[in-house]
Amino acid sequence: MLTMNFEAYLKALLSAPRPGADAYLAFYDHRVGGICTDPRLLLVPLDDHICHRGDGLFESICYRERTIFALDRHMARMCDGAAALNITPPCSFDEIRSRVIDVAGASGQDHGAIRVFLSRGPGGFGISPAECPVAGLYIVALADTPPDEALYEKGVTAFTSRIPPKQEYLARIKNTNYLPNVFMAAEAAEKGMDVAVTFDENDCLGEAAIANIAIIDAGGCFRTPEIVRILPGTTLLAALEIASERMPVVQGPVTHADIKSAREVLLFTSSKLCLGVTHFDGRPVGTGDCAGHPGPMAHWLRDRLLARMLETGARF
Repeated sequence: MLTMNFEAYLKALLSAPRPGADAYLAFYDHRVGGICTDPRLLLVPLDDHICHRGDGLFESICYRERTIFALDRHMARMCDGAAALNITPPCSFDEIRSRVIDVAGASGQDHGAIRVFLSRGPGGFGISPAECPVAGLYIVALADTPPDEALYEKGVTAFTSRIPPKQEYLARIKNTNYLPNVFMAAEAAEKGMDVAVTFDENDCLGEAAIANIAIIDAGGCFRTPEIVRILPGTTLLAALEIASERMPVVQGPVTHADIKSAREVLLFTSSKLCLGVTHFDGRPVGTGDCAGHPGPMAHWLRDRLLARMLETGARF
């Protein structure tokens, strides 16, 4: 095998296949200190512990109409995660927030997505955080078009996953060790369904692989699991506030029996906001004419969430 010098290796590296490159619009690496728009240079040191140990955090953020949704809540959650993992960012969270806005602006698109990665940093292939003198910070803007209206009219299907909820000490940290979520996504693909949903040993609802779940119960209450063994999703937190304007809101155990009798089952994500679940474990959700179709609260919450995100988001 040929041993290359710097120039030869760099030339080969820049010409190497780059799947997904069309979606990478702009990115920032704190080590470099600038924004780049050439996806061939979107590289992370392999000895960064985020790569070989999953020792890091990330945030998935949506922007629409040049407005970044719930940026302060995303930053607050990352700040909490950094404290839990004892990662000191290479700059302040106010600076990270500013860099997110800068990268979104450099994307050249009105609509898109942002990924923010705060890593333990490069420094070795061991497990000790002491190897890494400075944390890593990477921010990427991705192409992402608003969902088609047909998706909201169709809704999604969901089922009980064989994967258990995460342990409490990990569930509330949006860390980069996402293997359980990967297994759930593969499980959904195997079953030909959209969303796998966890339940704990007491038959209590957890969350989906990349979404929170709530129900409108038989009595007309908005119900969601307590934020203990689930991630505090930024969209769910906003939905709790908005739903309280229209109905009682309850955070507590939600069982399979509650889902079977629910008027609606709702799924919350940063990019799609609120989707109605039409079937759960093969059974239609809801009753009467609404059975097996997204219900009125799914549509109402989607519209209200979008309006709030656009009104309160960070403009660029």
